[in-house]
Amino acid sequence: MVDRSPSRPTRPGTVGRGGLPREQVPSHFDDGAADYDRLVGMNPGYHDHLRASAARMRLPRDGAGLRLLDAGCGTGASTAALLGVAPRAEIVAVDASAGMLERARTKPWPASVRFVHSTAETLAENGVEGPFDGILAAYLLRNLDDPDAQLRRFHDLLRPGGVLALHEYSVADSPRARLSWHAVCWGIIVPLGRMTTGGTALYRHLWRSVNTFDGIGRLRDRVRAAGFDAVHSETMTGWQNGVVHTVLGTRS
Repeated sequence: MVDRSPSRPTRPGTVGRGGLPREQVPSHFDDGAADYDRLVGMNPGYHDHLRASAARMRLPRDGAGLRLLDAGCGTGASTAALLGVAPRAEIVAVDASAGMLERARTKPWPASVRFVHSTAETLAENGVEGPFDGILAAYLLRNLDDPDAQLRRFHDLLRPGGVLALHEYSVADSPRARLSWHAVCWGIIVPLGRMTTGGTALYRHLWRSVNTFDGIGRLRDRVRAAGFDAVHSETMTGWQNGVVHTVLGTRS
């Protein structure tokens, strides 16, 4: 229901694409971490759709011999999705929010899963280096200051033949999707966030950031421009149809 893993801060007071000043976003996710799993659990399809995006990566052999990156793992929902389709893979899961990672680490994981506190832009500085056979980035790209640079970094982190999956909200190309997103945010997400956490800043940030993000066509174009081949997208079922998408690309 809410997204996570904001990028590095911009200048103090700078308001990013989503409305919150960038330097405030990590602390909002830290503050919301305790209620995050409960909130997304109320969102029909949330976990199923993450698993769908992971399955669309078509990782072979249950992940045996593969090394995967979960970029923007939050409290581990996307990590669990990757683990579900590739139980034999090594998974490195990273997030910029210490509070979200603290929640993730309390859950039972096999030794093949490792969590790292890092922004997407500073992976190497925090000991996360390629090559990877697959990268899943869920609800991440829209929160970055320079999504094109990050897509190029993802490309460079992949082995030849490696696959990138972006699991992301995108409504700009569809009036129906924009209307659905507005109705769900102001009818459910924002009121539920207020009732659960006592605040709405993070949920209003979510609403704004999706409204101002790329249409799905533009997002596919970004992935192609970063050097990926076989770029395509698939959407989800339920109210998320046309709202939540998987964009896939392969490094040649």
